[in-house]
Amino acid sequence: MMTLQLINPKSIAVIGASENIEKPGGKVLYNVKNGTFEGKLYAVNPKHENIQGVQTFKNVSELPQTELAILAIPANLCVAAVKTLLEEKNTKAIIVLSAGFSEMGPIGKKMEREMALLSDKHKATLIGPNCIGVMNPFHQSVFVSPVPKMEWGGTTLISSSGATCVFILESALSKGLAFSSVFSVGNAVQTCIEDVLEYLNETYEDGKSPKIILMYIESIKKPQVLLKNAQELIAKGCRLAAVKSGISDAGGRAAASHTGAMLNSDMAVDALFRKAGIIRCNSRGELTAVGAVLQHPKLNGKRIAIITHAGGPGVMLTDVLTIGGMQVPRLSDELMSDLHNELFEGASTANPIDILATGTSEQLEKCIAFCDKLEDIDGIVVIFGSPGLFSNIDAYRVIREQQNSCLKPIYTILPSILNAKEEMDQFVDEGGVFFEDEFVLGNALLSESRYVAPVVEKEAGKLKNEAEIKALLKGRKGLIPTHIGFEVLDLIGIRRPKNKIVSTESEAIKAAQKLGFPLVMKVVGPAHKSDVGGVVLDVVTVDAVKENFKRLIGIKNAAGVELCQMERGLEVLIGVKKEPGFGHIITCGLGGIFVEILKDIQYALAPVTRTEALGMIRALKSYKMIQGVRGKEGISEEVFADVICKVSDLLVAVPEIEELDLNPLMGHGHHLSAVDVVIKI
Repeated sequence: MMTLQLINPKSIAVIGASENIEKPGGKVLYNVKNGTFEGKLYAVNPKHENIQGVQTFKNVSELPQTELAILAIPANLCVAAVKTLLEEKNTKAIIVLSAGFSEMGPIGKKMEREMALLSDKHKATLIGPNCIGVMNPFHQSVFVSPVPKMEWGGTTLISSSGATCVFILESALSKGLAFSSVFSVGNAVQTCIEDVLEYLNETYEDGKSPKIILMYIESIKKPQVLLKNAQELIAKGCRLAAVKSGISDAGGRAAASHTGAMLNSDMAVDALFRKAGIIRCNSRGELTAVGAVLQHPKLNGKRIAIITHAGGPGVMLTDVLTIGGMQVPRLSDELMSDLHNELFEGASTANPIDILATGTSEQLEKCIAFCDKLEDIDGIVVIFGSPGLFSNIDAYRVIREQQNSCLKPIYTILPSILNAKEEMDQFVDEGGVFFEDEFVLGNALLSESRYVAPVVEKEAGKLKNEAEIKALLKGRKGLIPTHIGFEVLDLIGIRRPKNKIVSTESEAIKAAQKLGFPLVMKVVGPAHKSDVGGVVLDVVTVDAVKENFKRLIGIKNAAGVELCQMERGLEVLIGVKKEPGFGHIITCGLGGIFVEILKDIQYALAPVTRTEALGMIRALKSYKMIQGVRGKEGISEEVFADVICKVSDLLVAVPEIEELDLNPLMGHGHHLSAVDVVIKI
């Protein structure tokens, strides 16, 4: 819950204020006092009557009624201060800058819980502890620098870590990003990143609220809240990018299926971000670079014109973009003849357009305006540095003017961070956003070009036999018997070959004669049948049935032997793993042993729509094999997607499923049959 008093307080008290601005209590008071806050400001310090010209009280009990309190006192004093503020001062927002809580052990964790419970009881917002604070156009309640000018409509930054928040700010401000608000949630004992995102969604005002939201996330506490609010913000025209740290999977949980062994918690994060429409970044620099790209007009295509006066950076940017799937299309001499006549001899207009080191700001202006009118170009990159011989002020003025007047986005690489520092500072002061390095911009543009808007889920499909399926699985736990798994497939409408599970040799012979040859024989019991030699293909005689039955029934943990009609064709798989908090991850790929060798899989969070299912299939590196290659018939992607959606509907109906494997599904054309099934409840 986010209260208005946190966003726009009429009074602020700094508990633990100091004259020393090198201490958190001194610096936060200084920042609030010298920022944009226009309400009543109080300080609390038992040793002073006036600190930095602010009225000071000996203790919290002496304070007047206060809407927002900022705590910069030892951790062991915070609970008592929070209690007094909430019960006696009608405080509805508290920022705890202090460290020394859960990161120090059980006692600190207990103090965090007490503060959170008190805040919940009094319907107040608690930010922190162990954070740098909050800033927006109303107040800058942080103990760090830099404190940027806060502008409505600028970028919002939400960060788990206080120090990382500062580093991100420095990187962003150096590129020229403007900010409207910064939230550092620290240990997030009550208010987490997802709560801030929910507030931004619920209070969104077009023209005033931020269109770009950047996040540094250490822990996702409420995945479904993140998903819902990110999708709704994007539907309102916002763009979101985030770094999620702590991606290594240290869980090591034993898995019953191939899918369970392959998937990990970071894949759940990845799937969540894709479903939510959040651009995932891997570093602070990448996050701010993507933020800088998003601050430009939307790039509607993948064709880029590069205008440079230094050949090397233009070539390197071309390499990054083309290798990544974008285009730097060659512009014909005939098309560019008029522009070529305006440039010095030796200049190139093929793209990259190289106006040479001697190129002027007038020539730069003509190049930008010319490219803005080309139908074969979607965006423009200008690279313009300085050898230190002359000022770049005119060139940078041209870039800003063209950015404001052209229809296409114009991205700027200004590499001369020393030679042209004054001009670059002026460029930023006038609202410009720039990049120092072509590789950084190139990868940020690739992230933007690959962006796919989230698919807003419709109501999950309703299974016709839902009641019967639930009755069949009621009370079952762990791995369910194979024959029950096949019954589930029958009920949800997934095709499978006819089969018979037997426990004696005579039963095996009768089953073989009824099913017909050729047959597959599989051990029943072990989850990974191939690993124990539990699968025999192309059984074509009764003698072979007898021989293989004796061997298979003797495998450790064998509960029987399955005889199955032989399927032929391409092998694919569909798998499921339930990740705590996130829900089910559904994956698809080539089946059988190929998935373990090639590890070519795609995955999404359930429920999965048909559009998502088709997207997963088409994103596989092996998609050409699914389509059919070198005379070998593939599998209908529509049929494959249909089976994925049926599995998704099953998960909605029976959320208790922890793992599920259809591996392999085998077939050709519109025939796709589940040869094996593993379900764990």
